[in-house]
Amino acid sequence: MKELSLLASQVQASSTMAIDSLAKQMKAEGIDVIGFGAGEPDFNTPDEIKAAGIRAIEENNTRYTPASGTLGLKEAVCARIKADCHVEYQPSQVVVAAGAKHCVYLALRALVNPGDEVILPAPYWVSYIELIRMMGGVPVVVTAQESAGFKITAQQLRDAVTDKTKAIILNNPSNPTGMVYSREELQTLADVCVEKDLYIIADEIYSCLLYDGLKFTSVASLGEEVKKRTILINGVSKAYAMTGWRIGYALGEPEVIKVMSNYLSHCAGSCCAISQAAAQVALSGPQDKIETMRQAFEERRNYLVKRMNQVEGVSCIQPEGAFYVMMNMEKLVGRSVRGQVIETCDDFSQAFLKYGLVATVPGTAFGAPSFVRWSYATSMENIQKGMDRLEAFLKEFQ
Repeated sequence: MKELSLLASQVQASSTMAIDSLAKQMKAEGIDVIGFGAGEPDFNTPDEIKAAGIRAIEENNTRYTPASGTLGLKEAVCARIKADCHVEYQPSQVVVAAGAKHCVYLALRALVNPGDEVILPAPYWVSYIELIRMMGGVPVVVTAQESAGFKITAQQLRDAVTDKTKAIILNNPSNPTGMVYSREELQTLADVCVEKDLYIIADEIYSCLLYDGLKFTSVASLGEEVKKRTILINGVSKAYAMTGWRIGYALGEPEVIKVMSNYLSHCAGSCCAISQAAAQVALSGPQDKIETMRQAFEERRNYLVKRMNQVEGVSCIQPEGAFYVMMNMEKLVGRSVRGQVIETCDDFSQAFLKYGLVATVPGTAFGAPSFVRWSYATSMENIQKGMDRLEAFLKEFQ
């Protein structure tokens, strides 16, 4: 048989999904595993949103919609972005897809030709680098150090730009680090993007989850020159605990959105009509349940960070948003546990799952080989047990 696509064959499986699947499999086998792998709120979708989905079924709102999304949902997206981000868009500047990840894919499809470079700040979400490679693009990784709060500087960005650079993926707040760029920091990066004429693929899916009184700034709000270069991506998964409903959306200049919509019409058709109806209610209805979740996440973050920094051998800095902590495990490299030498973060995560019965994600998947990601989108009880198991596990190191 003839060979498979070289581009497709180079795509790696999602390590976050793999860890989560393994943990769930072990649980199904009766093993008491605690999972800190998946980035999924542990709250239920609010009742009024579920009711909207049920109502859509009962009213037979179950047919194809326009490929780029229903007008009602697009109008709700525009209103929500205006209220939350202080940026105005028209429904014609919106495309709805099967989650924010799908929107990033479509944005890259619209922008990237084979050989084009896309700047990717690291640590980065695991799918970004694979999505760039799917297009035949070249990821240019710019590493943000822990000592810098996991944020890149304008100078680092400028130094990474070549005549082949097409865009930057800017995830704020960040998965996996939880860092948040301030308005001033964003402005310095945006100035470089305008100067060098770069597109900004702005993944702002965690924009509703900031802590310590911080206020979110959307990069698209930094002026018309920035806005017209920005493809703004968000969705309902994190804010409304709707991960399985698969609704994300992108906003941008009409010509870019048209290309994304055309591509969507052939590769997927429209998103689920039922999910779109529910998402419209989520975006246009009361937003108080987001604050309830945000407060719970902040309480969990505070506990997790405090406990982790009390454990000898590991440490972390306090994230400002999202629901992740990056645990620094450099001091464990070269040490052994139960006869196994820990040389990498992958070794640590595998041993921790096998012997400590805790599922975490090794940082190699995020371009951060000295770290392990913990998600605190789980109950406080699980976080307490997880920290107890971490302490017990590290006491076995030699």
